[in-house]
Amino acid sequence: MALVFNLVLLIGLAFSPAAGWAAGARILAFGDSLTHGYGLDGPDVFPVRLQKALAAAGIAAEVQNAGVSGDTTAGGLARLDWALGDPAGLPDLVILELGANDALRGTDPAETEANLDAILSRLGERGVKVLLVGMRAPPNLGGEYGTRFDGMFPRLAEKHRVAFYPFFLDGVAADPALNQADGMHPNPAGVAIIVERITPFVIRALEQRNPA
Repeated sequence: MALVFNLVLLIGLAFSPAAGWAAGARILAFGDSLTHGYGLDGPDVFPVRLQKALAAAGIAAEVQNAGVSGDTTAGGLARLDWALGDPAGLPDLVILELGANDALRGTDPAETEANLDAILSRLGERGVKVLLVGMRAPPNLGGEYGTRFDGMFPRLAEKHRVAFYPFFLDGVAADPALNQADGMHPNPAGVAIIVERITPFVIRALEQRNPA
């Protein structure tokens, strides 16, 4: 009986999500200041916190910080190949978090969508899994702009058949207790909430098969 139990336990571990990445996964967090960690100390930035959360879930992953403060979707597209590095060592997953600075500049959502579409196409051509992270336009830009901007993210996720997390700042935006003095960038407590909410989506994205 003990032998049978141990065999069942071993089979269960072999097919668990954590076991699938026991040898380690490389995740590229590709974004703007929200990813980079504007105003935060090293241990508190999103990629570091996410790596710790994955480790706590039994997933040995390296989360690389490819965030650039002030970056736009155009800037992200221009530096994508450089950020990906050697084609022989592509990341297992890219967390794509861009668009907030486009909205702050009032960029035409059609231009932002075209840039993100191009980024997703390049990643798809390379067979890289993606977790696309949505953003929301500031209310002062008006309802029409907000509808066009907010709606592009789920549309692109469906088009490219990639994993999708609707809003990076979910549970954090507009809460003074969770943001720095500028009201736009999360403080350590805010980052903790972001990581807590997005981690299950990251794990599912890692386990997701690449689109055919």
